[in-house]
Amino acid sequence: MAEELKKLTSRVEGVEGGKGIEGLNYEDLCIQPDVELLEDYKPPKFEMFDGTGDPKVHLRTYYDKLVEVGKDERIHMKLFMRSLTGDALSWYISQNPKKWVSWVSMASDFMDRFRFNTENVPDVFYIQNLQKKPTKTFREYATRWRSEAAKVRPTLEEEQMNKFFVPAQDPQYYERLMVIENHKFSDIIKLGERIEEGIKTGMVTNFEALQATTKHCS
Repeated sequence: MAEELKKLTSRVEGVEGGKGIEGLNYEDLCIQPDVELLEDYKPPKFEMFDGTGDPKVHLRTYYDKLVEVGKDERIHMKLFMRSLTGDALSWYISQNPKKWVSWVSMASDFMDRFRFNTENVPDVFYIQNLQKKPTKTFREYATRWRSEAAKVRPTLEEEQMNKFFVPAQDPQYYERLMVIENHKFSDIIKLGERIEEGIKTGMVTNFEALQATTKHCS
């Protein structure tokens, strides 16, 4: 609790310089100041929300961790800060805790602030243009691509994902992956890694390097 108050005090002093507020006492800064946790109560290890991802999913996972505190929503509100980090924590401590008179009022504000994360979901055009970075391995790239593709709505079946993924590859990958386009995505990753290794050893033509050499010679 001392750490929570330290963060709240620092935020208020830094942003508002202590002006225009009622004070920096515990009652002014703490949400549900009249509620005390039992001395032997050990808060669970919450999944942390940093301001990205689905806020409703976070609320559900948060509630799943509150099996030992009963249905007292005042305690639910008091502990919520412990599940936030990064931008989400910055947002929380910039709020006036007295405005939240119930769990629903606090959860509603939380949803309003971070709902954008679920509204700004990737579309087919986005995943079609998601290119591999030179610093990433094929597996790392394919895993990230698959993760982004899973966010597309309406949901894509695996076969549909493959049909978007394979044509998006560079020529040396595309011409070899297209023969297993109807296989599992895991099979495509495995073959992609073999192609990647072949490019490194010179067994597979690196079209990008070939094009660069051609331009240099011309």
